[in-house]
Amino acid sequence: MLSNYDLSSFNKKTDFTVLIVDDQPTNIQLIYQLLKDEYQILMATSGKQAISVCKESQPDLVLLDVIMPEIDGLQTCRLLKSDPTIANIPVIFITGLTAQEDQDACWEAGGVDFLKKPFNVNTLKNRIKAHLTLKHQADLLRSLAYLDGLTGLNNRRYFDQHLKSHLAQAYRKKQPLSLLLIDIDYFKQYNDTFGHLEGDDCLKKVATALHQCCRRPTDIAVRYGGEEFAIILPETSQEGIWHVASLVQDQIKALSIDHPAAENGFLTISIGGGSRSRRYSFIGAINRISRQNALSSKRYWTKPNVYHL
Repeated sequence: MLSNYDLSSFNKKTDFTVLIVDDQPTNIQLIYQLLKDEYQILMATSGKQAISVCKESQPDLVLLDVIMPEIDGLQTCRLLKSDPTIANIPVIFITGLTAQEDQDACWEAGGVDFLKKPFNVNTLKNRIKAHLTLKHQADLLRSLAYLDGLTGLNNRRYFDQHLKSHLAQAYRKKQPLSLLLIDIDYFKQYNDTFGHLEGDDCLKKVATALHQCCRRPTDIAVRYGGEEFAIILPETSQEGIWHVASLVQDQIKALSIDHPAAENGFLTISIGGGSRSRRYSFIGAINRISRQNALSSKRYWTKPNVYHL
C-alpha cells in the first residue's frame, strides 16, 4: 500500500536506502563510511547478489562497480532494468574506466549517472541526493496515477499495465506467475443494509487485510474494481498460491465484519486463483476465475479455487 511522501523529511537517515555493489570489500567500506550517517546502507559483492538484494529489499538507489567477476556491472544493470519489479531503481556507475566508449556502455546499460574513480566526495553525495530527489518525485507521480483513492492499493490501471510485463518476465525466465482474484460476497446487500459510508469502510478493511498478505516486496495487492480485488504473485508456484490464498482467508475471517445478509452473519469472500507454467492468454484465465467465483461463491472457511492454467 503506497503512502504519501514528505519532502521536508528528505534528510532523515531512515528515508532512503542505498545499495553499494563492488567485488572489493575495501571499496564498499570506503563508500559506507561516507554515506552511513545519511542513508541506510545495503551491500553486495557480486552482480547476482545485487539483483537478489534489490528484489528482497527494494533499495532507492544502487552504486554499481563496472568491473566484477562472473556478472559485470553492465550486465547486472541490464538484468535489473529487465525486471519490472526493480526496473525503477536508479543506478549510478562508479568505475576506474575513463574511455568514452566505457561511459557510453554505462548509459546504454541503463545507468542514470557515471562517476570516475577516484571520485570527489561532495560530487558523490550531491549526485546521490539529486537522483534520489528525482526518484522520489517520480514515485509520487506514479503513485497518484496507479493508486486507488479509497483503499490505498494499486488500481486497475496498474494491474492492466503491469501484468503484461510480469507475464513477459515469467515466460522469459521460465518462472511461475500466480494470481488470486477475491470478491466480497453479497456486497450490494451490505451497502443496502449499512449505507455506502460503511461500505467504503468495509472495503478499506479488506484492502488492508489483503495488503498484509503480501509478504514479499514483489507481491502486489490491487483493487480490481468495485468489491473485487487481485493479488499478483511473481515467482509463486501452485503450492505457494495455496498458502497465500489460505492466508487471505484467515485475514478476512479475523476481521469478523457483521453482515446480516451472509449465511453465518459475517462478511465472506469468494477467492480463486491460477498459476501459469506456460504461455497462454492470462486475460482468458482471469475471466474463467471470475466466472468460477461467481458460480461457486465459496466462503472463507472452505478451500479456495486454485487452477493450473
